[in-house]
Amino acid sequence: MTIRLNRRHFLAGTSALAAASAFGPAFAQSSDLRQLFWGGQNRAERTYGVNDLFAASADGVPVEGSVLSWGDYWTKLATETAGGNAPDIVQMDYRYIVEYAKRNAIAPLDDYVGSQLNLDDFDQDQLEGGKVDGKLYGISLGANSVAQLVNLAAFEEAGVEPPNRDTTYDDIFAMGEAFNAANIRDGMKVISDGSGVEPMLDNWLRQKGLALYTADGKLGFGEDEAVAWFQLWDKMRQAGVCVDAETQALDQNGPMETTMVVSGYAAMMPSNSNQLVAYQSLMTDPLTITSYPRIAPGAGGGHYRKPSMFFSMGGGIADEALAAAYISFFVNDVEAGKILGVERGIPCAAHVREAVAPTLDEQSQIALNFVSNLGDLLGPLPPPPPPAAGEIDSSLLRPVSQEVAFGARSPEDAGKYFVKEAAAILERAS
Repeated sequence: MTIRLNRRHFLAGTSALAAASAFGPAFAQSSDLRQLFWGGQNRAERTYGVNDLFAASADGVPVEGSVLSWGDYWTKLATETAGGNAPDIVQMDYRYIVEYAKRNAIAPLDDYVGSQLNLDDFDQDQLEGGKVDGKLYGISLGANSVAQLVNLAAFEEAGVEPPNRDTTYDDIFAMGEAFNAANIRDGMKVISDGSGVEPMLDNWLRQKGLALYTADGKLGFGEDEAVAWFQLWDKMRQAGVCVDAETQALDQNGPMETTMVVSGYAAMMPSNSNQLVAYQSLMTDPLTITSYPRIAPGAGGGHYRKPSMFFSMGGGIADEALAAAYISFFVNDVEAGKILGVERGIPCAAHVREAVAPTLDEQSQIALNFVSNLGDLLGPLPPPPPPAAGEIDSSLLRPVSQEVAFGARSPEDAGKYFVKEAAAILERAS
């Protein structure tokens, strides 16, 4: 699913979060735990199943879980935090963990490691991803990687071999021409428009030895790269390889059902490895995942094993030890792991991963094998993006990419404008 946070959501959320620092701790009046997370129905059902298991465990209590869409989630979380009513259990994203930690909107977990929180066989790279200034603020709920979602039935109908880990952007052009010639499903295109998809830009830059952001919160690329990125997708658009601007606009701020593959407008689109299960539940066509295209044969290093999301403790909650015990149960209990599968990513506790693997369905096995066997595609985990990254993504990259798609800006103008404005946003945020 293409995750979107529009400017209204972003500004409302960050404004409320900023206000949170003006409030002292406000403690809940119930011994139950309150949980807030984003996701779809599939994730909600799995999460509620684990909540029931925890409530029935020796030291468990009822857990009141609430699920929201991505955009609504961040507005709700920031507003509740500002009002002194933070959830006990907060689902947190790698993009925002630094900002929330530095504002004391989530609490460090270090004091509970080894007691309420068991991390004995937890993947070290996933633990490092949840640290801010050396303190542990988030426990990864699964390792995942960016991936290309592929409709296998569509490729078969078009008479085209589906993409694989060696597919390049040049190969995508050839596939697109073959799809156009076959004219399947009322003109389905081979790929959605990825020009406004931040993870796809990030992957493309990493293959060039660059970065979206540096460790000190600056842009890790310049105008030349930004121009080349918009030119690449403009060329795809002009050749009819990717979907057109009007079609791609149907996927703005919508649910998974409106994305290009599910809607039938494209045979593949950028996604994440942990989302294969949820997408397959919406379609009868068989789906799979593969890597993002290589910029050239043999180019690698663009992918990385990212914490798909974290569970954190809300700042100022009444019973931190109980919240830590819940998080520990969520990531360590084998029966919980069987309910969760790999919908949030590959389990990070080795004993859970080993127990769950034989029970997985076909799509979950595909996701597990993909993340476990990235090979030369795998590069190091980048530093957490700067606090302003969300605004750059939602309020700059996506609108500018649309302006190019609709012909309101040239790729050359868009690249220069994007770098200038992104640098200005970062400077203001610092």
